Amino acid sequence: MNSENTKGWSRRTFINRSGALLAAGSLGISPSISLGKPKRQLNMKKQIKIVHTDSNFEREPLSPYRFKGSAITQAWQTVALMRSEGGVEKIGIGTQGTLWSDKAVFQAHSTTAGNALMYAMTERALQIIKETSFSDPVTLLDEIFPEVYTYGKKITGNAALKKTFALNALVPVDNAAWLVYAEENGLRNFDEMIPEAYRPGLSHKHDKVASIPSFSVGASIKDIKAAADKGHFIMKLKTGAAGTQKEMLEKDIKFLTDVHKTLGHLETPHTSNGKIPYYFDVNERYEQKETLERFLDHARKIGAFDQIAVIEEPFGEDNDTYVGDLGVRIAADESAHTVEDALQRIEQGYSAIAVKAIAKTMSMTMKIVQAAHEKQVPCFCADLTVNPILVDWNKNVAARLAPFPDMDLGLQETNGHQYYKNWDQMLGYHPMSDASWVHTKDGVYPTGPEFYEKSGGILAISPHYKGLFEI
Repeated sequence: MNSENTKGWSRRTFINRSGALLAAGSLGISPSISLGKPKRQLNMKKQIKIVHTDSNFEREPLSPYRFKGSAITQAWQTVALMRSEGGVEKIGIGTQGTLWSDKAVFQAHSTTAGNALMYAMTERALQIIKETSFSDPVTLLDEIFPEVYTYGKKITGNAALKKTFALNALVPVDNAAWLVYAEENGLRNFDEMIPEAYRPGLSHKHDKVASIPSFSVGASIKDIKAAADKGHFIMKLKTGAAGTQKEMLEKDIKFLTDVHKTLGHLETPHTSNGKIPYYFDVNERYEQKETLERFLDHARKIGAFDQIAVIEEPFGEDNDTYVGDLGVRIAADESAHTVEDALQRIEQGYSAIAVKAIAKTMSMTMKIVQAAHEKQVPCFCADLTVNPILVDWNKNVAARLAPFPDMDLGLQETNGHQYYKNWDQMLGYHPMSDASWVHTKDGVYPTGPEFYEKSGGILAISPHYKGLFEI
């Protein structure tokens, strides 16, 4: 099955032709079940009944993006449609990140099969929701997650399936629920959509958000320098090179040296010390704390230590090593699947959380942000190599987070323009593609009054993705 032949497949065509998927889980969805009365109410008490659902997907090719000792070469864009009894019909969009969310599933299947399994979980969630009612998206997610997660473990054959794999599958469903919820309740913008319980953690309104490009393992230093020349003052630098732990450390140390030689002398107005901050993402590749300590010792030796703003996910999620004594800010990302996992990481000394409304759902992200806020742990937004519309779902969060320590603005990684082969075409799918906030200028996104007034365009209809249901 090649990209050209399957890019426009409908859900029905996909189900009929995906024999491997049928064998894994058969997609023989059981009759819809009642979600029952929501456990709690947030802003509104209106019950919204969903009477129709649908789904579809598109493949988008990528230039190889290397991390976790592997690489991705395509990303499925999934869309979920919901129609309420009141006639409100909305489409939620997601991007699948199988390698990021569960490396074991990615490695156990072909690229197509791994994505098909996640897509099946999206479809399962929609079947659960159909003919049921909900009062708010956060409660809805709480209700459907257990069954979707259990279903995912069954069809992947992986009893230890990462929760993030299920959350990633639920992003388009959750986004559709938020859009239906907003219109049913007459909510005019993203600020009005935020339930009161989660507003303290999303109370800022920055007039700019850092646009953070991401460079995969083995990236060219020339490319990193070129990004700095364009005004990017903080970049996500993937470490955890392929090979043994010894080989990995040697390559990572050399990379750190090259980065510091290239960027160490540059200045920026966005940090308290005026220097370029380093943001390293290890993607769980380090097996022992000692390995990271040796990396940090080298940073001290070459004078780079004080410029390390954050190191993300150095260890696997089963590694309960305390990291609060390393002298640098360690961030949790994929290991902070849920709010409970994030709180556990904070207890282990993690002093930042990379939040991903575009990978773990907006509903779960709001809960994680609020919990981190109450613990006085800063958050920033990380990417999943998502499409331009999802960049603005993430931006709505990044623009409202407290400023990252020693900086004067919110942070958001966004790397789709670096890896999608059809990025310029995908920009055309954004309903407000010409808006100023959609485009990076001097390393930042301008998020002025119009951005907040129009919620970054996320409430507007995308004719392209709507058209996937007219095939």
